[in-house]
Amino acid sequence: MKTMADKNYYNTILSQVFSPCGKYLIVGDIYGYISVFNLQKVVCPESSTNAEDRKAKNVFMVQADIQINSLLAADNLIVGTVGEILAFNWQHIINSADAKAIWRIEIPNTKDNFEKVDINCMVQAQSGDIYVGCGDNSIRIVNIESGSIVNTLNGHKDYVHSIANIGNELISGGEDGLVNMWDIRSKTLVHSIEPHKNVKLQRPELGNWIGAVALNDDWLLCGGGPRLSLWHFRSMNVSTVFPLDDKGIHVAEFFEDSILAGGRSNYFYNLNLDGTVVSEIQTSSVSIFSAIHQEEPYKALCLSGSSPHIDICNNYNYRDQILTVSI
Repeated sequence: MKTMADKNYYNTILSQVFSPCGKYLIVGDIYGYISVFNLQKVVCPESSTNAEDRKAKNVFMVQADIQINSLLAADNLIVGTVGEILAFNWQHIINSADAKAIWRIEIPNTKDNFEKVDINCMVQAQSGDIYVGCGDNSIRIVNIESGSIVNTLNGHKDYVHSIANIGNELISGGEDGLVNMWDIRSKTLVHSIEPHKNVKLQRPELGNWIGAVALNDDWLLCGGGPRLSLWHFRSMNVSTVFPLDDKGIHVAEFFEDSILAGGRSNYFYNLNLDGTVVSEIQTSSVSIFSAIHQEEPYKALCLSGSSPHIDICNNYNYRDQILTVSI
């Protein structure tokens, strides 16, 4: 059994989210703890920070040794673990070391009744429903008002790593190498691509899996074992193959007129759509599993992954500070 010192040293931070007010950074780790950091004390230029300010304002345990796989900011903090989704009141998680879930929804495993399913990723659609990418190859649609699973999208042959939504369109990427496109009005699969079958993208030594997907009105972005690539969303033609020095992509998203991406690499990347590198940000973790950013009230890009450290970048071009989770 690992000691607390071992857990602190070998910890991994899989998920992050900002509070709705933007003043707090909330992170979840592989040992079942959620840590809350006060961003004002960390990144506000009018404040002089010290070691105490960089410590978590609050730490509480959701469940011992259960991974916090995903986090979502809604009316409450939504937490995806193993086998269930939980909700916590924002004020409680900021101020109470004994925060308790105000509701929980069990997510059954459709493939194996004896094994709990990982809640790998979550997004909230305009309807308020939460789309949940699961380890049993499915995407569950959860209505948080009724506390029930209202529908299931089946189209992956292995677990779902990443989902993204804009308007009535949802895309998902999975371990099976598929990028699926869904119409959330009809709840149907409308198109699929397999990036690993493109000779410019394939990296057989890394596998076919898709670790990250993103979309906007014109473009689809995806990467994983195959190289990070930009596809025209309507024609489904590859526009850009990004020449990154990585061993797998876990994070990719559009940011204004550029792209933020990272994974197993020495750097996190800020990229132009044509593939040119704007900046390479050195990271504390060998692999980045989560990257979130905001402009207001405190501008910050926060990077976390296979270490207890969180890299804070105030201008998206270099690392300014490092926070450390200590449970």
